Amino acid sequence: MALHLTIGNKNYSSWSFRPWIALKVAGIPFEETVIPIHYPGSKEKFLARSPAGKVPILQDGAVTVWESLAILEYVAETHPELWPRDRAARAHARAIASEMHAGFVPLRRQCPMNMWRPVKKLALSAETAANVARIDAMWSDCRVRFGASGPFLFGQFTAADAMYAPVVSRFRTYAVEVGAASAAFMGAVMALPAWQEWYAAALQEEWLLEEDEVDWPTVLRVKA
Repeated sequence: MALHLTIGNKNYSSWSFRPWIALKVAGIPFEETVIPIHYPGSKEKFLARSPAGKVPILQDGAVTVWESLAILEYVAETHPELWPRDRAARAHARAIASEMHAGFVPLRRQCPMNMWRPVKKLALSAETAANVARIDAMWSDCRVRFGASGPFLFGQFTAADAMYAPVVSRFRTYAVEVGAASAAFMGAVMALPAWQEWYAAALQEEWLLEEDEVDWPTVLRVKA
């Protein structure tokens, strides 16, 4: 039986993007169901699939896993290539993935993932700018220490890259300035066929969330 991933709308749901892009890049077959977040009836549909009532939700037969990082860890049990092979690199990858899962709240709040918004600079708060500086330093450090074998944080694409894929989207959308190493990493992520597939689908969506449109009441959209 194929894995089944329930996700939110692709324009806004950053947590859904993480396991989706990991499964796609790893070539792991799965079926998907898209349910828009924060829409009438959505919560009930999520609760029918998971006690947490949130996306993403992975179903593997009788097994149900929720939370992006938990889903990545579950899939990695049968696909260990989702984490770096070297033990030290793997520990570091898990640490920065957990840091993403638990932190960077100012960035999330001020710069929601919004794939269809044209690239346009946003004035960042001091707290958000501090988040950006930490992420830029983290990405650059990973590229120097672990990235010799490829263009991603640990060379080859891993779950850590998947955890930061929505941040790549945020930095692009709001024209956030980063160093050369981080910019090259962002380019590699956005060049992935999986990224392009998600992006194209996001541009086709019609579900609108006011709270994730930073230019509201204006809604800026690139043409699909």
